[in-house]
Amino acid sequence: MARKRRGSPVHGWLVLDKPQGMSSARAVAAVRRLLDAEKAGHGGTLDPLATGVLPIALGEATKTVGFAMDGRKTYRFTLAWGEERTTDDAEGEVVARSTVRPTRAAIEAVLPRFTGALMQLPPAYSAIKVEGRRAYALARGGETPALTARPIQVFRLALVANPDPGHASFEAEVGKGTYVRALGRDLATALGTLAYVAALRRITVGRFTEAHAISLENLASLVHSPGPFEHLLPIETALDDIPALALTEAEADRMRCGQTVLPLRPADRKLVLELGNGHAVCVTCKEKLVALAEIAGGALRPVRVLNL
Repeated sequence: MARKRRGSPVHGWLVLDKPQGMSSARAVAAVRRLLDAEKAGHGGTLDPLATGVLPIALGEATKTVGFAMDGRKTYRFTLAWGEERTTDDAEGEVVARSTVRPTRAAIEAVLPRFTGALMQLPPAYSAIKVEGRRAYALARGGETPALTARPIQVFRLALVANPDPGHASFEAEVGKGTYVRALGRDLATALGTLAYVAALRRITVGRFTEAHAISLENLASLVHSPGPFEHLLPIETALDDIPALALTEAEADRMRCGQTVLPLRPADRKLVLELGNGHAVCVTCKEKLVALAEIAGGALRPVRVLNL
């Protein structure tokens, strides 16, 4: 006997303003429960300490999570100077101290060194796997994870406030895989001091912004009305930066069956050739999303078919 599915077929994105102290997994579970959705996932983990934009994919939108996670992200964060902590944030234990408090001029002078293509050593307390185990699990067990520096991209890093000698606030726009905690650690090192992230808020993930976000409290207050579903964004929101190509009904049916499709219309074939092999394409039919496809040999190969 087939197991009965739990929840309803809810499709789209909901942008949660994640509260401090809650893990991303718990936040997703709470939204899924409130909307009675059968399937949910998120577009980029936020640490429990962090607040802000957590895009939650529901139903068939979970098939587009990878595209959301690849998008640029913007953070506002505050560094507390003078202490190194095990987790590089306020939750960790103090392991070293410094009396150096950098001036505003000194901070602004080193910021250009932290924009562009960089190599970054992830924090010991991160979810990166080391020989099959999470780095944070090793660190919590008293081991030192053998992590290696990875390439990252910082598009913008600005000092936005310097309220007192012990703190400075920044705004950073970064690419996939960037750890703000590590960015703060390295910034402090360049300034000849120590620091940890005292506050962290994410304000954008790709096309998802604070303007789209709703708190758990507000979502819960709307649960017995159509209100929660008015906050759902279309699945395509995560795909705005991906070229779209409309197929005929016959072509769309073949793609739904997992078949590679060679577009019939000359304009479509031209677009496919211009984009080139390996390029992702958002495939639609009659303004309805059909699949995420990849160009291969001048044709469209379905990667994720959406059942809408």
